[in-house]
Amino acid sequence: MRISVITNWAYGVTVVLTVLSGTAFILSATSATRERIAVEEHLTLSEMAEDLALGSEERTDEARLYVMRGDVRHLESFRGRESEERLREGAIKGVRQLGATPVEVDALNEVETNADVLDRIEAAAVAAYRNGDQAGARETLFGPEHDRIQTALLGAVTRFRELTNARTQAAMQNAQVRSDWWGFVAKTLLSLTAALFLGVLYFVLKRRVAMPLIRMTGIVSRLAKQDYAVDVPLDTRRDEIGEMNEAIHIFRENGLERDRLDAERRRDQQTKDLILQMMHRLQACQAQQELAEVVALFAPQIFPELAGNLYIMNESRSTLSRISSWLDPQRSEPVFPATACWGLRRGRPHVSSHEHGDISCQHLDHADMAGLCVPLTAQGDAIGLLYFEERPEGHMAAEASRLYLELIAENIGLAAANLQLRDKLTNLSIRDALTGLHNRRSLDEDLNNHVRDSASRPLACMMIDIDHFKRFNDEFGHDAGDEVMRYVAQIISDTIGDAGRAYRFGGEEFTALMPDLGDVEGLALAERVRENIRSTPLSHRGRILGAVSVSIGVASSFDRGAATTLLIRADAALLDAKAHGRNMTVLASALLADNQKRVTA
Repeated sequence: MRISVITNWAYGVTVVLTVLSGTAFILSATSATRERIAVEEHLTLSEMAEDLALGSEERTDEARLYVMRGDVRHLESFRGRESEERLREGAIKGVRQLGATPVEVDALNEVETNADVLDRIEAAAVAAYRNGDQAGARETLFGPEHDRIQTALLGAVTRFRELTNARTQAAMQNAQVRSDWWGFVAKTLLSLTAALFLGVLYFVLKRRVAMPLIRMTGIVSRLAKQDYAVDVPLDTRRDEIGEMNEAIHIFRENGLERDRLDAERRRDQQTKDLILQMMHRLQACQAQQELAEVVALFAPQIFPELAGNLYIMNESRSTLSRISSWLDPQRSEPVFPATACWGLRRGRPHVSSHEHGDISCQHLDHADMAGLCVPLTAQGDAIGLLYFEERPEGHMAAEASRLYLELIAENIGLAAANLQLRDKLTNLSIRDALTGLHNRRSLDEDLNNHVRDSASRPLACMMIDIDHFKRFNDEFGHDAGDEVMRYVAQIISDTIGDAGRAYRFGGEEFTALMPDLGDVEGLALAERVRENIRSTPLSHRGRILGAVSVSIGVASSFDRGAATTLLIRADAALLDAKAHGRNMTVLASALLADNQKRVTA
């Protein structure tokens, strides 16, 4: 029940009880007044009866004294009693008007009759005495008739007194009982009013208002400080306090929801900031490995509950290889064909999960964790794949971040495509299109870099020329000549390996630079190159092309001459090898020593 209803009922009942208790007090006071009137009437009637008896006796005594002594004073006193008798007669009439009972009226009438008879007898005796009949007067006043009437008068007065005493005593008792009763009722009603007031104070003000308010004060204070973690007990009462508690609940829920939305906005803004930072760094990457490092660094920060891999397609667009990984994904293979991914087939993000009721990609195992494949595209071509999978303690939240995933995938795809395009352009500018070796321009740059940065380090150089190359073009065609060029370039590159770098110098001539090698090491490596070329059979389109041989000139910048003359000295050694029969290796330092001997001779 609502507090306002309880309060109104309590107010109404209190008013009713107050009116009833006031009425009872008034009735009790009225009964007390009646009791007081009954007491006064009792005293008045008793006093009047006493006066009647005493007055009659005193008047008789004055008459007797007068006839006995003849003293005029007694006569005057006797006559003075007549006026008092008239006053008593008036009082008797007043008693009749006050509502005396018929029995009392009869007693009064008897008293009045006896008093009149007695007055006439005494008046006659006094008159006889004055007329000289003293003996007759005494006989009359002291005779039996006078005694009888006086005795009758006193008896009537006594009977009247008894009747009035009985009536007034009954009236007093009745009035007292009524007064006590109404007083008890008034006190009872007053006690009920006080009990109701105290009950309202305790049960309504204290238990239903004060105590809940005291409990809610601390809660409201913490909510005012935005401490929404406070526990608000739900009060199911349907009153004002219950509504206030429900309002506090709603306020707390709104606060929690507002905090949640603020946290989501902060996370969303943080995600946007991370994506923006990631984009800036992707645009600044100069190599595919740098791109892989950037993705591995920022992806777990943007999606902390998702592990993942970054895959890039090979040049033939048939296979994807993993170049980056974060948070230890378990399901996807490191290398797999492009046809094994439904995301690449469909050209859109694909979720592999039993919960989504979709088919799983073939490059994933059959674990219970969900996987998401997001193709990386650039200008409509698929160049890679961004793969995410839920961690054991996380959940696949990618559906809510589809826009961010597509944005990240688009930027990674563009960055990877730009790097691939730049690598292609770089290769076109520094590599030979036929053999795949570095070109003359790359040779000049590398030689200049060595001169500028590592002039104190030894550098060996080989100048290589294919012997009788025109024969292959004339006998087998230019396709065969190209095949010979590629064949020689591949053997040079494989033989040198990590010891240096091979270049196509021009035409059928090749160059190799080997840092940290001197004449002896360079000559040994050149001999291996020549022997490997000579000993490997070559055919083209089912036709034996014959043996291929090369002439090699070797020079070093550490022992004899500066690095700036390295190519000239190596080329001179090559010309000497060709002049002395080809298919040989000539060391530039040895050639110089022979020339000096010839000059001396």
